[in-house]
Amino acid sequence: MKHSIKLEDYGPLASEMSEAVSKCVHCGFCLPACPTYKVLQQEMDSPRGRIIIMKSVLENQIPLEEAMPYIDHCLGCLGCETVCPSGVQYGNLLSPFRALAESKRERPIDEQLSRWVTKETLPYPNRFYYAAKLGKISKPLSSAVPKRFQAMLNLIPESIPALQSLPEVFPAQGVKRGKVALQVGCVQQILAQEINLATINVLTRNGYEVVIPKNQGCCGALALHTGDHQTARDLAANNLRSFPNDSNAIISNAAGCGSSMHEYPLLFKNTELEEAAVSFSRRVRDISVFLSEIDLAPIPAAREDIHIAYHDACHLAHAQGVTQEPRSLLTQIPNLSLEPINEGDLCCGSAGSYNLEQPDIAGQLGERKATNILNTKADAVATGNIGCLVQLRNHLSKLNGQIDGKQSVMPVMHTIEIIDLAYQEKL
Repeated sequence: MKHSIKLEDYGPLASEMSEAVSKCVHCGFCLPACPTYKVLQQEMDSPRGRIIIMKSVLENQIPLEEAMPYIDHCLGCLGCETVCPSGVQYGNLLSPFRALAESKRERPIDEQLSRWVTKETLPYPNRFYYAAKLGKISKPLSSAVPKRFQAMLNLIPESIPALQSLPEVFPAQGVKRGKVALQVGCVQQILAQEINLATINVLTRNGYEVVIPKNQGCCGALALHTGDHQTARDLAANNLRSFPNDSNAIISNAAGCGSSMHEYPLLFKNTELEEAAVSFSRRVRDISVFLSEIDLAPIPAAREDIHIAYHDACHLAHAQGVTQEPRSLLTQIPNLSLEPINEGDLCCGSAGSYNLEQPDIAGQLGERKATNILNTKADAVATGNIGCLVQLRNHLSKLNGQIDGKQSVMPVMHTIEIIDLAYQEKL
């Protein structure tokens, strides 16, 4: 697509934005892959439409405020990149554009407040823990608060585990094969501590020492994908300093975190930290990818036949291109079979903080995904991202008994939890 964007006006990421616009040929392959286009059926709520809108803003042809409702609707799932025959890197346009927009736009007071609450709690486990506790107490009053805050309260689970502190080192079992550093996440530390424990169990069982860097923090994903690039850089720079250079890999067990850490080179482009960011990102591995690269200790069989529906997290499948590794891991368990999910490559509506900022669209996508999962008749769901896990549990619970008549909610687990249970012969 031809354009007249003045690169000198838009900073170090202008060339990435320009290249994404240039590569788009308006073919429309992205439309059926776009969740918001499926739900809203509007051209301007498709990747093709949004590229035209962002191009028009960058060319000063339309005002920013006219464009932002359509940009805000975008989940950033990158499903469009997977199907694009021209190789448009849509994320390289969307993320810098949102950063540009945030520096210029004015938001209503309720949006400012909800975004401030999200920014100041979710990336900080201790703060999030106490905020979640307070939110749980406040749930009965949710109808009296603004809609944005209702969405926050609705996602808080009924039980919140006690705060947990992990040792800095977990020794390898048996002969030591290497050392890895684990990125433990923010929300995951509070809502699903079992994911990190399962990750550590499987790695140490397979001969890897696991290091938990003491000063690590949020990966910056939330800030990065909501346009707050300065906060994202600050958080990313802390991780560049905190993770050891002598580990075989930096392990991520949350798709959103892994995807964000792979974006560090873009975030630090043309800065003094660019080289360090490139080196760091090259060592980042999703847990499923790392385990697929080593010789795993044999996994015991499930005690009886078990059917698993595997849900592709967008920032694992589309952003990182990881689809086969989790499936391959799961099918190494004798007596376990995978059930395909209809529209399996479509986002579940979680998308970081999207289900807080766009609860109506997120709700429609969540219900659609939960319905498709229940129709598989599987015994449980596996996924590779904490956001998807929370979203799926919420919507499967809402549909309990409505589709298959069962009154028990289908379990949702991280892929690594299933591997760990199999190793313990508890599957």
